[in-house]
Amino acid sequence: MDPNRKTINAVQADDLDALEAYQVVQLPMPEPGTGQVLIRVAFCSIGYVDALIALGRYQKKPSLPHIPGSEVAGVVASVGPDVSGLAPGMRVMARVPGGFAEYAVADLKDVKVLPDGMTLSQAAVFRGNYLTAMHGLADRGSLKAGETLLVMGAAGGVGLAAVEVGRALGARVIAVASTDAKRAVAREAGAEAVLDREPDGWRERLKEIAPDGPDVVYDPVCGPLMDPAFRSLHWRGRYLVIGFAHGEIPALRLNLPLLKGAALIGVDTRQFGEILEPDAADAMVEQLLSWAAAGTLNPPVGRRFAFDQHTEALTFALSGNAIGKSLLAVDETIS
Repeated sequence: MDPNRKTINAVQADDLDALEAYQVVQLPMPEPGTGQVLIRVAFCSIGYVDALIALGRYQKKPSLPHIPGSEVAGVVASVGPDVSGLAPGMRVMARVPGGFAEYAVADLKDVKVLPDGMTLSQAAVFRGNYLTAMHGLADRGSLKAGETLLVMGAAGGVGLAAVEVGRALGARVIAVASTDAKRAVAREAGAEAVLDREPDGWRERLKEIAPDGPDVVYDPVCGPLMDPAFRSLHWRGRYLVIGFAHGEIPALRLNLPLLKGAALIGVDTRQFGEILEPDAADAMVEQLLSWAAAGTLNPPVGRRFAFDQHTEALTFALSGNAIGKSLLAVDETIS
């Protein structure tokens, strides 16, 4: 870090009325406090939730002024008092408030050193999506080796992470995606079989692939296929509700869980990881990083946007058209 530098560039808005309200501004160089780390940001991930938060449409509204982005990768610039194990120049990923900025401050507990072989772009898209998959599949869904996992929206960042984690847990993975290109990406991530999302005849096509039905359904979409997917569950199946990328929240007839001996399970990684069970979440992140270091996980990186394309990036994230999780390239010169 340049010791003479006094300001940084950041993307910020004073209201949540529109994505066009976000502009590049100059802010004072942040300083790490006790137990904090200052990170020079290379990349910040951009997902559907980030765009919702930027518009004030998420379950938790941000304070104003707001800088989007919560997951970054880069290098340590400096550390505050009572920080050990980190030094300037170390490659890290971190959860931060305001990742659309050249520098960001993170609490020590939210910073992880990258394993060898993981790129900074991969690291930026890693934590949230893969922790959601691990918490959902291993913890909430009790997915076992040899079981069949059906992943909805399998080409998005959350879906692709579930495909990879499902394979790492020993499951047979069936991926559902809307286009040939998206289904091809899901296959590359490890899906054994793929399926379209056209409702007409969908259950029959699923039955051809999995005659006994899936044991676990991982659903970040919760759209028109929720009812037929739940009806297709195997006895004692588990249906994981991850989010509502489709927009509308569907209803489910309560006789279906009874007839299937099945469970409808909510997966809220924010509460799990940040509020209620942070130690358990941290242990999961460590396990995921060890799998990444061993090559078991290979996080796919989606579309990259330049720093001055921040509005386009957020708009694209909101569209639902992304393959993988997108990135805002804050400083690609960092390695």
